[in-house]
Amino acid sequence: MAEIPYTCKRTVVSTKPVQPGKRFPLSVLDRLMEPKHLRVVYYYQSDGPGREAGEWTRMLRESLARTLTSFPKATGRLQRDGEGRWEIECNDAGVRAVEARARGSVEDWLRNAGREDELRLVHWEEMFQTPYFWSTFYVQVTEFEGGGFAIGLSCIHLLADPICATMFIKAWADMTLNAQLTAPPSFRPLPKRQPGRRSDPDHSNSLINHYKTSIDTSNPNPSAKFTTLSLAFTEPVVQSCVAMAWPMDVPDGPGPSPFEALAGLFWACISKVKGKREGLVSMRLGLDVRKILGLEREFFGNCMVYNNSLRAGDNEEDNSLPGAAKAIGEMMAKLDKNGVMDLVEWLELSDDSRPENARSLNFSELLFLNLEGIEPHTAHFEDTHAPIHVSCYLEPSCEQGQVVILPSTPADGPMSRVAMVTLPEDELVKLLEDDLLKSLGPTVSMGVNKNRA
Repeated sequence: MAEIPYTCKRTVVSTKPVQPGKRFPLSVLDRLMEPKHLRVVYYYQSDGPGREAGEWTRMLRESLARTLTSFPKATGRLQRDGEGRWEIECNDAGVRAVEARARGSVEDWLRNAGREDELRLVHWEEMFQTPYFWSTFYVQVTEFEGGGFAIGLSCIHLLADPICATMFIKAWADMTLNAQLTAPPSFRPLPKRQPGRRSDPDHSNSLINHYKTSIDTSNPNPSAKFTTLSLAFTEPVVQSCVAMAWPMDVPDGPGPSPFEALAGLFWACISKVKGKREGLVSMRLGLDVRKILGLEREFFGNCMVYNNSLRAGDNEEDNSLPGAAKAIGEMMAKLDKNGVMDLVEWLELSDDSRPENARSLNFSELLFLNLEGIEPHTAHFEDTHAPIHVSCYLEPSCEQGQVVILPSTPADGPMSRVAMVTLPEDELVKLLEDDLLKSLGPTVSMGVNKNRA
């Protein structure tokens, strides 16, 4: 597709200065995510009558400045504290904002765009050698000449998880439409145990054991060429997948959730694509633990944990959809507050503040990211238009690929979902030919080879 020319690149600062000397320390969950960054894109139709070129971006720029008043963590800059750990100095340096224009309509774009095209809608710059002058957040507003616009947000994962990214877009939309935030962000530390509760982490905790083998190792850069496909599952299709994933040995049980069923579907199919004839490939689940820790939805910071699949040898015989969905359900059920608190405390006790010994989480396995709990389609920049499509990328791509599952548009039903599948190009082609996936008939909503679905 054609290049997207930038019409302007500027720094947007908040309309109200932050308290001098304010700083935000980063948690152990934050610091493990330093090598990664996030990119999200929201697509909107627009029927604003008689709108001149650039008028909409000017309105969004003004509302962005008002929004940033509530997000001092986004407008600050990284620096080291006295012990060598990263922190944010709230100096009102602002966020980088890019304005761009693209040919055609937003609908035309979605019909023809692939991964590399979409990433051009969300500007990103790698960290400078002098991080104090580097913006940790970037926004891009792209107006389509034939109607519609796209909002892109990118940020270093060190400061925010995907829930935070969607929270920021929602706040910006609320400020644009209603001139106020319906749910301001919360900046506070991860919770501590109550006095009198267990003070030493349980080292037999499966989360701790998984993290022990997943940190202090290099994060490999995938050598294969990756591509991304967005597959839309309407509510009837999800219901069919749930029925197919229902375990035969517990016909009267609660059954799998939409995430468990769809993640089980892709785990089983991708395992075959990767040449696993028996059993399932190793994978890990990315799960939001705000509710488990008793935190508000508006908590702004990294609050996702990454749980590994069953031990080697477990579930070797059952690579069916019901078997995969059941294994995922068991992993999710085992995640509780004590386990997460044990993990956080173990990470804090074993933390080494020296920059040369900085640790990060290795993403060498196939990743499944559960974003079912976000509500991207409540982000209305205009009264009559919700997003028609939302994409979320964790970059660089995980070594074995990744599957991000998030809500679809409300018109498709409350159980509808979108699965963003990122795999090496040859594996993605094989995945689309899988009989189990084809039997459900999801629709390719964005990506290459749309005629294959």
